[in-house]
Formats: sequence, structure tokens, C-alpha cells
Amino acid sequence: MWPDRRILDLFGIELPILLAPMAGPVLSDMTVAVANAGGLGALPSAMLGLEQARAELEKVRRGTNRPVNVNFFCHTPAALDEAREATWRERLKPYYVELGIDPSEPMPVSNRTPFDASFCRLVEEFRPEVVSFHFGLPEPSLMQRVKATGARVISSATTVREAIWLEQHGCDAIIAQGSEAGGHRGMFLDTDVSKQVGTMALVPQVVDAVKVPVIAAGGIADGRGIVAALALGASAVQIGTAYLFCPEAKVSPIHREALNHAYDDETVLTRIFTGRPARGIVNRIIREVGAMSDVAPAFPLAGGALMPLRAKTEASGSGDFMPLWSGQAMRLGRALPAAELTRTLADEAQALLKRMGSV
Repeated sequence: MWPDRRILDLFGIELPILLAPMAGPVLSDMTVAVANAGGLGALPSAMLGLEQARAELEKVRRGTNRPVNVNFFCHTPAALDEAREATWRERLKPYYVELGIDPSEPMPVSNRTPFDASFCRLVEEFRPEVVSFHFGLPEPSLMQRVKATGARVISSATTVREAIWLEQHGCDAIIAQGSEAGGHRGMFLDTDVSKQVGTMALVPQVVDAVKVPVIAAGGIADGRGIVAALALGASAVQIGTAYLFCPEAKVSPIHREALNHAYDDETVLTRIFTGRPARGIVNRIIREVGAMSDVAPAFPLAGGALMPLRAKTEASGSGDFMPLWSGQAMRLGRALPAAELTRTLADEAQALLKRMGSV
């Protein structure tokens, strides 16, 4: 009953709905719920250590025999720039003083582990049906090992040039990530966020530029968005922010409250929390420091100096210094269990497709 079955057949899933691999909010319980509902569940590994990832994968394999996607970042870790780090700490010093925190104390280290040989061995052990990457692709020898397991490989493109590059380097399908999407931009060929493209413009241009199936992401949170993406030529959609409202989502009460009350024009692309552009709800630190401050260290080091500020204020119920990741369609969110939301999204899209077909 779906107009384009290429993703369904490629991944072996029933519904053209992919759970976005949101590091932090998504763990094995949501992965399993979406997979068992017929979509493609995803397990993000960017914030997991090797043994944590292994434990979560074991839970996934116990919970479902349906196809799943395991996601990795494939960035090059930044070298510590002590001068830049000192400038960043000096910029944040007034907040330390305000909150009674000693600014001379050693700062925590903010880290994200990129895909490496150890994670590749984990892929070879568990053999997930789909492996996805953010920020491009891993180096060729690792890519070959992943493909040798039989996994389908996908990655995010934020421009047509990135989509073409991903196809040329072996991707089986491409996620066209519009600028509306929450969390980190998958950009890897360019660093200028002012040139990032919206989903409505990006998807059909990517569809026209590549031969592999395209998955639309960004601003899709209900059946209308799914149908619009399919009409633009996408074979499936990847949905993130809508799943943050599910009870399985590991988001703090502060973050959940912000999602419930934010408006469509209250998110912004910011690099101050990690060093890479990511979309989140505007809060105090974004307003006062600037969303794209050049002072913040490179990815993933920027977050370390913010950790003490976040810990102190989050304990008192404030989200002033924490990342409140969200896409622009948060007003469409519904607090449904992940499996029910997956089926509801599919039912809405099917009903609309049927209604449109009868016009």
C-alpha cells in the first residue's frame, strides 16, 4: 500500500518510518518498540562506551528479531587547543562566579567516540541489518568491513553535494537531512550553516541527483509530513523530535517541559554545547553567549566547561545551561508510547494517501 517500497525491501521492514538515532534520549527500549511496530528501530552509539553499546545491543537482540539500525559518529576528534579553551573558560567565568563555582577547578572533558576498529568488531559480532553514520563515512577499510557483514549502510547528507559523495562512497541509501531537523547537523563537506537547505527543497534535489533510495528527515512529525516527503520522492522518512515525547525517551523533566511549551520559532542552530552545529531550543546561555560563538572549542570539546554550570542549575530545575535538542516541528509532538506513535504515524499517512487517491 506504500507508493515506494525500495526502503521497505532494502531493510526488510513493514513501515517506511525510521527512528532517528538520537544519542542520549534513545536506548534499547525505544529501539525495540519501534522495530516491533514495523519501523526501523535505531540504537545511537555516539555517547556510549564500547561495553555500554554491547549491553544495549544485547537487550535489542533479546527484545526483537526485526531489523535494527546501529548509528555511529565518524568525526575526527579535535586536538586540544589550550589557548581557545582558556578563552572559552574566561567567557564562561561570570556564570561560574554567579553560581558559586570555582572557575579554577579542573574542567570535565566532553567527548564523543567516533567509529573505530573496536566498534567495527562490535558490528561484526552483532551484525545489525543497518549501520548508519553521521558526519560522513568512516575510512575505507572500516567501511569495507561493515559492508562485509551484510549490513546496509546509510548516512546523512545536508546538501546535494554530500548526497552524491555518499553514493559514490558506497551508501545503500541516503538520509536527506533538512535544516528543520533537531540535534546535530550531519554536514561534512562544508561548515557554513547559513547555506543549509530545508527539507522541502533538499529532498527532491537529492532524489534527482542519486540512484539510491532517499530518506527524508527534518520537520516531519505526523502523517501529513510523511505523505509530503513521499510526494517529494523520498522512499521513507526518519523522525526524531516526535519520539522525544514518548515515555521511553530518556529526556530530563526540564527538557520535556521545554518541548511541551516551545514554539516553532524558538529553536536555533548552535555550536556552543558541543562545537558542531545542532538545533535546540533557545535558552539563557544561547541568548547571552551567542548561538554560533567562535569562542567555543571545536567538536566535541566545547561541552566540558559547561558541565559544572549545567549540573548546578539542572539540580535546581533550570535548563539555562543544558542543550534542549529539538527540531522545528515540536508543536506536533504527542505523548504516546513509541510503538503506538509509530503505528499512528503510519495509519495517518495511509489514510491521507487513500483520501488523496480518491480525489
